[in-house]
Amino acid sequence: MAVGVIVYYLFKFLSPVTPIGRVISGGSEHDLMSRILFWGIAAFVFGAPVGIIGNLARTPGIAGLPFRLLGPLIAFFETSQRLSTEADLQGLIVEITWNVIRAASAVVAVVFVGHAVWRWRARRSRPEGPAQVGASMKQH
Repeated sequence: MAVGVIVYYLFKFLSPVTPIGRVISGGSEHDLMSRILFWGIAAFVFGAPVGIIGNLARTPGIAGLPFRLLGPLIAFFETSQRLSTEADLQGLIVEITWNVIRAASAVVAVVFVGHAVWRWRARRSRPEGPAQVGASMKQH
């Protein structure tokens, strides 16, 4: 993550213009180094916990659901914040894009919850294992 931060800010420093032609960053090399240092340390400190959360998200069923829901929740929250601060300045296409991302993150969250509940119900309705299969065979 720290390498990603360094590369991000170096590219941002080398090309501070967005595709629509507006300058979004600038500043001195000192400002660049302070950003790289701050976000590099943050990436180093938060990298391991985020990796653990990602690993816990792979836990099947209801136990991993809260960790799987973090992605859509963060996407929804961030795009909502951007809509309230940036969309008015950048036009209709940006506003539509943020709204599509918000809707997609809500759909993904519903799918995650539905899938976890469906798997949980399917597991609970199944027989307990080989002992029950053998008992049902003796009855016939």
